[in-house]
Amino acid sequence: MNSDLTAYFILTRPLNILLGALSIFLGALLSGGDLQPMLNVVLACCSGALIMSAGNVINDCFDIEIDRVNKPFRPIPAGKVSQASARYFAIILFVFGAFLSIFINWSTFVLAVIISFGLFYYSYRLKRTVLVGNLAVSFFSALALIYGSLAIDAWQGALIPASFAFLFHLGREVIKDIEDREADSSVSAATLPVSFGVRTAQIVASIVFGLLIILTFIPYILDIYGNNYLVAVVPGVDLVVAGALYFMWTYPYPESLRRISFVLKADMFVGLFAIYLGVSS
Repeated sequence: MNSDLTAYFILTRPLNILLGALSIFLGALLSGGDLQPMLNVVLACCSGALIMSAGNVINDCFDIEIDRVNKPFRPIPAGKVSQASARYFAIILFVFGAFLSIFINWSTFVLAVIISFGLFYYSYRLKRTVLVGNLAVSFFSALALIYGSLAIDAWQGALIPASFAFLFHLGREVIKDIEDREADSSVSAATLPVSFGVRTAQIVASIVFGLLIILTFIPYILDIYGNNYLVAVVPGVDLVVAGALYFMWTYPYPESLRRISFVLKADMFVGLFAIYLGVSS
């Protein structure tokens, strides 16, 4: 039984959920400062975590053929969780996530429903399309910050970090597509590297991340974020992203790209912390 519960837990991708919950919390923090009402912030983090978990689970349901090739250790291809059970699990998570959002306000409820349907449609249709899927999942990831800000009836303060999150996720999604190109090709998924080649995908990822690095200086130049932000974001985010691009071009192989993707995922926490320092300084 414990092993079954562990498999379901792994299916939700806990690190992604932690990052999403922190993004929601930061969205509220940047917009309201005092995080009031706190109950709304807590509910937003919990409902958002449930919806993101559902999105990850349903994604694995549709990705089973790809995962059998590329990630056979995942719970569904490994036979630890059946597709049917995973689908029911995802539905329960979606429903409870949207239900909790009702107790925050109508804006969060509407956004929760939109994101829920969007995440389902992304896994069902958009993921295997050229760039559209990448743009969609990056947009939904960035909305986590907006979701947190709406919990306290504000949104302006979350726009800058949401923009950064969108570009960061977009660049990482393209790198993940390069990593998964062989498995995607085997199921005729029309991703960017499959349709236009690895070099084109590398160029797109470089442009996206290059734009992100340039834009990270804008809030400091405009005196929106303070000195602590710059001290943290340059070595903690910009140099890490630049290093990831170097290794992406030098070692464009699945194993090395998987490591790059993991490093970038971890670096998102650093980016959130840098923004927090900028606002609080």
